[in-house]
Amino acid sequence: MRHETGSPERPYHHGDLRNALLQAGLEILDKEGIWAVTLRAIAARAGVSHAAPAHHFGNVRGLMTALATIAFDRLHDSIQAGVDAAPKQTAEQVRAAGRGYLGFAMSNPGLFRLMFTASLLDAADPELQRAGDRAYQQLLSIAGPAAAQRGGHSADDVSAVALQMWCTVHGFAHLLLEGQIDAPPGGGAPASRLPDVAELLLGSVKARKSAAKARRR
Repeated sequence: MRHETGSPERPYHHGDLRNALLQAGLEILDKEGIWAVTLRAIAARAGVSHAAPAHHFGNVRGLMTALATIAFDRLHDSIQAGVDAAPKQTAEQVRAAGRGYLGFAMSNPGLFRLMFTASLLDAADPELQRAGDRAYQQLLSIAGPAAAQRGGHSADDVSAVALQMWCTVHGFAHLLLEGQIDAPPGGGAPASRLPDVAELLLGSVKARKSAAKARRR
């Protein structure tokens, strides 16, 4: 059975209504920001009754949580695409992960802001936990070889490197979205100023090796 919307160009099949409502939420989030996303707003955009979103999500927190779940999955996919295309050397994998993270943030600013606004989300939601854990495990898998190069092999060592990577790239992305980072003096996009995370993490390793080599001479 087909559910006709108020607009002839947006007919939805009943079984796709939840996805249609999520798509409406994504569109509002992208164009108008977090605070414009309400159950009434997505119902109007999808062309369905005001009761439909409440049936699928319960309340605004449920809707935001479902959107944040999509965000974590998209973040994972953006990073993975970059890592898969990059050379397998540790430094290049770390750099690719940083670019993938930043690319997601720049392409999905509303989702990026939402997924880290804990007050709007249901942290106990199983799907949100699954998506968040998947993204974090991906970060740990990238951080592991970098930690090993620094001489750290324990879970705490890997977690510490992962936190350094995350803080560096996330902080840069947030500042960039807020217009706090200018273009480089020589020209180019502000995003090109993303710090070389691999150099920050592994530069000290190079320095130690160089110093040890110099002492042996």
